[in-house]
Formats: sequence, C-alpha cells, structure tokens
Amino acid sequence: MTEQTPVTEASAVKVPTLPDAQTVTSVQHWTDRLFSFRVTRPASLRFRSGEFVMIGLMGDPHPETGKQKPLLRAYSIASPSWDEELEFYSIKVQNGPLTSKLQHIQPGDEIILRPKPVGTLVHDALLPGKRLWFFATGTGFAPFASLLRDPQTYEDYDQVIITHTCRDVAELEYGRQLIENLRKDEMMLELLGEENLAKLTYYPTTTREESPKMGRITTLLKDGTVFADLGIEGISAETDRAMVCGSMDLNIDLKEILEGFGLEEGANSDPKHYVVEKAFVG
Repeated sequence: MTEQTPVTEASAVKVPTLPDAQTVTSVQHWTDRLFSFRVTRPASLRFRSGEFVMIGLMGDPHPETGKQKPLLRAYSIASPSWDEELEFYSIKVQNGPLTSKLQHIQPGDEIILRPKPVGTLVHDALLPGKRLWFFATGTGFAPFASLLRDPQTYEDYDQVIITHTCRDVAELEYGRQLIENLRKDEMMLELLGEENLAKLTYYPTTTREESPKMGRITTLLKDGTVFADLGIEGISAETDRAMVCGSMDLNIDLKEILEGFGLEEGANSDPKHYVVEKAFVG
C-alpha cells in the first residue's frame, strides 16, 4: 500500500523562510525505504528532461555557534521538463544526514532547491539511433521517469526499453504505476500519442523476492536472457543507444558490457552511444 499526503489550501500559502525555498505540494511513501514528493517549480527554472538539481534542508544547529548550514544532495528531477511542478524520488536512509530528515516532509513544508540543473542523461549527449535503453536500479529510475514522459524520447527512437532492477517487488511499484499511467492517462496519451507509447517496453526484475523475472540486469544481459525475452538479436553501436543510472557497481559493470558491444561513452560536449549518471549513488 502507498500512502499519499495531499496539499491543503492552508499549507500551500506560506512565506519562504529558507534560501532558494520551494514548497512541498504532495508526498507519497511507497515502502519503508522509498518515497516520492512534488514541490513548486521556480518560474525561472528551465531544465532538460533527465537532469538533476541540488536539493536539501537546513542541518542541525552547530553545538557552539548555533549556526545552521544547508544539507544538499544531487537529485534527478523525475518530472518532465514541461511539468508545472518538480517531482523527486528518494530512498530513506535512517542515519543519512539529509534523507533521515527529508523522509518526514509534509505538504506545506519547504525544501531548498538550487535552480542550476545539470546532468548527462539527456538526449543531447547521444548520437541519433533507433533503439534507446534505460538501465535503472532502485531510485535510479528517477531521471527515466522524466524522460519517459518527454515526447522527444519517442520522436527520436523506434523502440524504447526501460529496465528496472530492485531487490523486492514493492520497490518496483513507483515505476510500474508510472508506466501504467502513461498508457491509461488521457492527457499523457494525447501528449505522447498511443502509437508512440506502443514503442515502449518495460522490463522489471528483482534480485531477492520472487517475481516473474529474477536476476540482475547485468547477468541477464551477459547470458542473453534479455535479448531472448524481447526478441532482439543484441546491442549494436549502429542502432542502439543507452542511458545508465544506478549504483557505482552497476555503472562500472554496464559500462564494460556496453563497450563490449562496441558502444562508446558520450557527454553533452561529445555525443556518443551511451551515457552514465555519475552523480547518482543509491
């Protein structure tokens, strides 16, 4: 079960007290380890789907001076660039300097948001191709939640494959519901087009709890299971492009796998065949 806290009219109207403050509009707890939340969007903020910003809260007062410093971390924006609000998807770390506090936010609360988006998981960092792969683990799904709701993703490619690997089935729920809503929500169908959404393939796997597809995505790529399941011959630099967002180990392993297929790593200034989000840890 997920728990959602709606914003109220009383809580929405609040005078900012933090630097670069934005107001929380909704919070949804997916599991005891995962939650998502939405905040107001600065009128001047422009970003490309897939980018991240620094967000946070004020830290505890210094024991001697009483001064507080901002606790900031890089968070991918999970909402697409056209959205009027900003969405984020986060893990809960009980002893984490920021997430131990962030997990308790409520509608009407404020967070700090530095309005300087950056990141490598953007269409500009890839050369034109025919098939786009999104490889995510855990909350690494966030930038792809943005890109999956961006019309350019479907305009640029004939096929879009999103893989999402988590330990337990419940940890897949944020992504599962998002993709289900893409195909059911009238606004999304109108924006993206039913024909374009037919290009989308969702490939979830679990590593601990029993599910229809078990295994790490790296293992399933190496042994060819993914290709057999999807009816694809393999990955080729001529046709395939990829974006990776997950733990450091996943990033390293997938870089090796993708380069084994002949793909080269790109960047904003040097578009190639695949890109990795280095700012994400989790």
